[in-house]
Amino acid sequence: MSGMIRRWRSVWNAPSASPAPPTRVWRDWLLVALLPLLAVFEGLVRTDLPNALAAVVVLIAIVPTLLWRRTHPLLMLVISFAVTSVFRLVTGHDLGLYTSVLLLLIIYSVFRWGSGRAIVVGLAIMVASTLASTLAPPIDLTNLIGGFAFLSVVGLLGLLLRFAARSRMRELDRAKANERAELARDLHDTVAHHVSAIAIQAQAGLATAGTNPDAATTALRVIEGEASRTLSEMRSMVRMLRGDDEPTLAPAGRLDDLHRLADGTPPVALTSAGDLDRLPELVAAAVYRIAQESITNARRHARGATRIDVHVAVEGDRVHLTVRDDGAGGAAVAPGYGITGMTERAALLGGVCTAGPAPGGGWIVTADLPRGGALA
Repeated sequence: MSGMIRRWRSVWNAPSASPAPPTRVWRDWLLVALLPLLAVFEGLVRTDLPNALAAVVVLIAIVPTLLWRRTHPLLMLVISFAVTSVFRLVTGHDLGLYTSVLLLLIIYSVFRWGSGRAIVVGLAIMVASTLASTLAPPIDLTNLIGGFAFLSVVGLLGLLLRFAARSRMRELDRAKANERAELARDLHDTVAHHVSAIAIQAQAGLATAGTNPDAATTALRVIEGEASRTLSEMRSMVRMLRGDDEPTLAPAGRLDDLHRLADGTPPVALTSAGDLDRLPELVAAAVYRIAQESITNARRHARGATRIDVHVAVEGDRVHLTVRDDGAGGAAVAPGYGITGMTERAALLGGVCTAGPAPGGGWIVTADLPRGGALA
């Protein structure tokens, strides 16, 4: 019982459809202009209508409700049904006009755009209006049930389109979130790698400036190169975001660029096995970024490291990456942005990435990706 109450409460408290509908569109104005003319024409040519003049006047009176059917759907439904119900009680007949189809648009709008309260109240009004029609004999149960079923189908159509629009919005939100996460990963990987190299070289330059000017000059050249590459990659990202470049399926970074990661201290030893040239761009970019982040972390955090080994292997339908340093071993720590980004990159392609202390000392990062790069 409590579960049913919670469900009804969630329906009752449901907000109006999002995004908010347009207040009015050209179709509304067209209907408001044409329906009165069609109603007058129908009233003149149809001789089977009782109270034709009154029916036409009533219909013309409720036509303006179409202008507010999106912003105030329940109020427009109340007005329309109240007017037509009074007409039915006074004359003993429905409007009978084909042009009274505009009532279906009002019902559709309640279920398409209204809040949960509006939908519940609107449904109650539909039921009450149907029951009220039994007060004016003769009663035709077949037409009565069929009419209510038709109104219900219109309302259901509004709900289906509402849910479809909500699903599209969720997909767009997910896509935007994925784009933001991808941008965050790329920014982190690019900036962290180059800035770490700059910081290390700056420290080396400061340490040797007084005793070894040539070493300090070399450090400054490395700093200049890293800074230039950082600016170049960030400009590429900005151009992509602005739409100046042709769209690409993969972020910057290719396996051919791995040798650039070897510059710096401690030295990086790169080895590979298998055919790396035929890897899809998405997989190659993921391998590059994971290797880049792993090397950056090793240079920043591996105390006493003298070597970083990077091995990429293509075996069957899998791609394996291993990055290991020989620094002082330590306990596993909570993952930061870098490790989280590596894990996300691998997961997006249906693979896995792990990072932690190596058995013989140091730190090891492994990634196992499907060669085809199937998106998860």
